[in-house]
Amino acid sequence: MPRTNLNDLQTFFVVAHEKSFTKAAAKLGVSQSALSHTIRELEARLGIRLLTRTTRSVSTTEAGERLLQSVGPKFDEIATELASLTELRDKPAGTIRITTSQHAADSIVIPALARLLPRYPDIHVEVVIDLGLTDIVAERYDAGIRLGEQVAKDMIAVRVGPDLRMAAVAAPSYFAKRPRPKKPQDLTEHACINLHLPTYGGLYAWEFEKDGRELKVRVEGQLVFNNGASCMAAAIAGLGIAFLPEDMVRTPLAGKQLTRILGDWCPPFPGFHLYYPSRRQPSAAFALLVDALRYRQRD
Repeated sequence: MPRTNLNDLQTFFVVAHEKSFTKAAAKLGVSQSALSHTIRELEARLGIRLLTRTTRSVSTTEAGERLLQSVGPKFDEIATELASLTELRDKPAGTIRITTSQHAADSIVIPALARLLPRYPDIHVEVVIDLGLTDIVAERYDAGIRLGEQVAKDMIAVRVGPDLRMAAVAAPSYFAKRPRPKKPQDLTEHACINLHLPTYGGLYAWEFEKDGRELKVRVEGQLVFNNGASCMAAAIAGLGIAFLPEDMVRTPLAGKQLTRILGDWCPPFPGFHLYYPSRRQPSAAFALLVDALRYRQRD
């Protein structure tokens, strides 16, 4: 294909990503008619249809999806390289998109950004909170932050936090009329506050381990939340037992708002890692962010 037609390919990628000629035209700053003409000419030169159009939607055909998945990432690499050239200035610049959980954002990302961003005013960071295991390549994120055990093997992973421990906690008022569980199985007789996690396909089964023995307990209760902060607030209110990261409940434990149970069943496990595709060529701004997030024992 002639080199002059690379712009047509880029136009196709924008339409395929936006799934709308209207949105793609606005993003590219051209008319919808001109955009449609470009796509028709590209399809004519290739001799195959790339997009399926209806009055309400636009989607890729099998050939279009193949082109998007095989060639699209190469265009992203070109864009990254060009962006890195523009950053050869006095100060690194650019926008970095990260997907992470609320817990990691509060405990790791925001403190790191508080140290980094004041020194580099041309660096911008977009943080998207998502409990699911987002495909960072498909969703065009620069990186993600998840627990070490959740990071795919084909990704570059950088440790950004210490080992974590879970803690089963409840308010003292909750145990005023109930016996404390002595083993994880006893939790089935208690009101527990469930957490809904997309990564587990529904309600999170509480995970315990002791002396090499692993247990997963499906607990029940009247409450289900999709974030840890609400689970903690409900536990403090005496509404049941919650199962949360130890560092999240450290303050209410110290203040006697919560009490801990089954501590000997909660060993440490690998903490948060930042991950990104191995083929990604880090920009100067991205390299600075990685260094700011990197876990160091003295932290």
